[in-house]
Amino acid sequence: MPKNKPHKGILKRVRISKTGLVRHRIAGHKHLRSGKTAKRLRQMRNDPYMVGVEAKRMQKMIFRRLRGRNQARRDAANSAGE
Repeated sequence: MPKNKPHKGILKRVRISKTGLVRHRIAGHKHLRSGKTAKRLRQMRNDPYMVGVEAKRMQKMIFRRLRGRNQARRDAANSAGE
């Protein structure tokens, strides 16, 4: 049986941390900036972490366990339960 191949387009657009958090860029932060307010440009400058629902959908495309910013790490959850 062949190996699963990760979606290369997603891997080029996001960064995945060791703990499985996914960072991505906000849409619209490069093009037509003059029409946007300074506050909006400032808020788009930082990289947000992906929400759990989106990370779960992306897991199926790259074949790797991910988590959203509102989800606890697995090993932290396991150690708290013991």
